[in-house]
Amino acid sequence: MSDSSLLFMAGVNTVEEQRARWERKRSRTAKDLLETEHKYFEQLDLVVTFFVTILKAKGTLKPAVLETIFGPLESIYSASHVLLLHLEKGNLGPGLENFCQNLELYGHYAENLEQANKTLKEQLRKNKSFRRFKKLQETRPQFQGRKLEDLLPLPLQRFHQYKHFLRDLLENSSPGSTDYQKLAKAVKSVSEVSRWVQDIIRKRENSLQLLRVQKLLKGQKTHVLTPGRWYIREGWLLVVPSKGEKLKRRMFFLFSDIFIATKPCHPLHPLNSSKLACQAVYPLHQCIVDKVFGHTQSQGGLLSLSFPHKTLLLMSSDQDINDWYQSLSTAVR
Repeated sequence: MSDSSLLFMAGVNTVEEQRARWERKRSRTAKDLLETEHKYFEQLDLVVTFFVTILKAKGTLKPAVLETIFGPLESIYSASHVLLLHLEKGNLGPGLENFCQNLELYGHYAENLEQANKTLKEQLRKNKSFRRFKKLQETRPQFQGRKLEDLLPLPLQRFHQYKHFLRDLLENSSPGSTDYQKLAKAVKSVSEVSRWVQDIIRKRENSLQLLRVQKLLKGQKTHVLTPGRWYIREGWLLVVPSKGEKLKRRMFFLFSDIFIATKPCHPLHPLNSSKLACQAVYPLHQCIVDKVFGHTQSQGGLLSLSFPHKTLLLMSSDQDINDWYQSLSTAVR
């Protein structure tokens, strides 16, 4: 046999080995997807069977309240059931087609989850019969000590898993296989909805940060809760006075459009001992940020913030002055 023939056969063997590896990984991922979908469906079934269906029949909660707490959970449950039937038969392609048609449910579920949690807490506080019903249902052995609050975030946790499963399946599928195009479409659809869900989560987390800072400030003069404003960071910095006075330690809050300087209220104040008094609010749209000194990661430094009618010199004795410089420069840009 010639050298060229041996090289050709070696190449064929390498391709075949690669295909076999892909197939093994693909089979393992498909098996994991099926097993975890079973578990997910069983958990959804607990909520639908022992809460949604019975509450609808009993009328313990008004229909609008029930809709707010559970959102499109029943539709997600049905979609999971259909996907599970396809996976059990090995029909990945048709299963994914149906799955893609129901993906938006997860976006709507994410949008509703914050209000769902608020309404659930409110009903538990106000509605004695619902409070008793929930406690009774959660003592059933099927729940294994889990509460309704533990089960409501499950769809979003599962959605995150879908993203990884589908990507792994696509990476280990041959472009010529029957399911490849359907997998590629599913991965694209999941990525689009994932960006939607992440945006919802990011906005919710930002709202919580704005609310937290608003509650930290004494009084209501400084309005932190403003539409379009984004929280960036906070921390203690030393203010260098223009005249030869002592350095002043202040807590600063950086947002996308403003920079707030605060100082602690008097520790013996009857109402505001744990709060911060706002000293100044600096708009960032006319700010120029310069690093006066402090160019290494191992030491502190001095920053200059120039505003139309004021220059602020800020100092830190540790390396986070570099982080402040980056954050301020980005916010100003």
